[in-house]
Amino acid sequence: MLPSVVHLARPVSIRLAHFRPHMDPDPSRPVERAIRTKLTNALKPDHLEVLNESHMHAVPPGSESHFRVLVVSSQFEDLPLIQRHRMVNETLKDELSCRIHALAIQAKTPAQWGSNPTLAKSPPCMGGSKGDHTVEEKLKTGQE
Repeated sequence: MLPSVVHLARPVSIRLAHFRPHMDPDPSRPVERAIRTKLTNALKPDHLEVLNESHMHAVPPGSESHFRVLVVSSQFEDLPLIQRHRMVNETLKDELSCRIHALAIQAKTPAQWGSNPTLAKSPPCMGGSKGDHTVEEKLKTGQE
């Protein structure tokens, strides 16, 4: 029975590893497009997902302020998780300084993604942006 389970699981992970629709930028979302473009150019990911989670937070509809990224790249091989996050943060430093309020990062090697092809879920908003007065400014910048 084990060989049939392994056989059934293999095609799913292979398909996910080569799944590209999430990598196509949406021209109507400039911040999301910039995130996708910069991460693709800098890290050459095997798999990239960029999720705009702004709708889960206390921001106006259509905002681009809260994101979750999943980056699967061979450039992460042999690097500790903190270094992988630094690479993503460095790549997106301009967006983080003026357009993005929150960024959740999952940075995996192809082998890690192959053995666990899941995207983490963000918790519901706890209202944290209400005390951050830079959110309104970032939202205005992101809409320009």
